[in-house]
Parts: sequence; structure tokens; C-alpha cells
Amino acid sequence: NPTDMKKLIRIMLPLMAIFALTCSVSAQPRKTGEKISREQLAEKQAKHISEKLCFSPEVSEKFIETYLKCQREIWEMGPRPRQGRAKKGSMTDTQTDSIIQSRFDHSQKLLDLRKKYYAEYSKFLTPKQIDRVYEMERQMKQRLSERRRPRRK
Repeated sequence: NPTDMKKLIRIMLPLMAIFALTCSVSAQPRKTGEKISREQLAEKQAKHISEKLCFSPEVSEKFIETYLKCQREIWEMGPRPRQGRAKKGSMTDTQTDSIIQSRFDHSQKLLDLRKKYYAEYSKFLTPKQIDRVYEMERQMKQRLSERRRPRRK
């Protein structure tokens, strides 16, 4: 449903995107309105990155497995805490502070996960390959975000 996809995008954007919808991801025809699960999307993205970076079959298998583990842990964190639009003016300083502190906590958990998985990737990828993975993620997230925004004429 659209809410799940919005949550996925919100979770993915702050991560240094490992995602990009490209020809290989969207090449398979789908029925109109049919949506793939976030797990399927993550797997397709991991495979795409692996192909684009020409990983060996062994490295590719390790990368896809590690990438999917990372994504699952990110999804378990849930979306970034945010304050409702209606509440902005009516919130106390204590409530506002609490929301800000929750965002800090969420950001720190995300940073800790990114460090953890950088160490995991470092076991079988070079720093330059990891950087390229992150760059491809950013590009994919940007494309996903652009696809979700309504176009203005």
C-alpha cells in the first residue's frame, strides 16, 4: 500500500542510498498497479549494484546477503520520528525537545548500523567499491524519491 512505500522511502533516504531503480530493476514487466515488496526491491537493488560493479559470483553472494541483512535491521528501526503538522504550534518546549531527542537517537542508531555494515562490507570489498555502492544507493534513493513526488505542471 502507499503508506508502506512512503515509509520505505523515508527510511532509505538518510542512508547514503544503496538503491537505484534502473533498467534491470524495472525491466521485468509487471501488471499495472502491482507493487513489489520492499524485500523484493532491496534484493533487486543489491543484484543490480553487484552486476554494475562486476562483483565475482562469490563476492556478489556475500554482498547481496549482507545488504539484505542491513536493510532488515534498518526496517526494524522503523521510520524517523517526526512531529505532526497540526501539532507544531501547539506543542510545549518539553514536547518539542522530546521529539528532537528521539530524532537524535534514531540518527545515532542509523549511524551505528552504517558503521557496523561498513565493517562487514570491508571484509570482502575495497573502500573504493564500498564508496561506489553508497553512491549508487544515493542515486537510487533519489530516483525513488522523484518517482513518488507528484509532478507539477
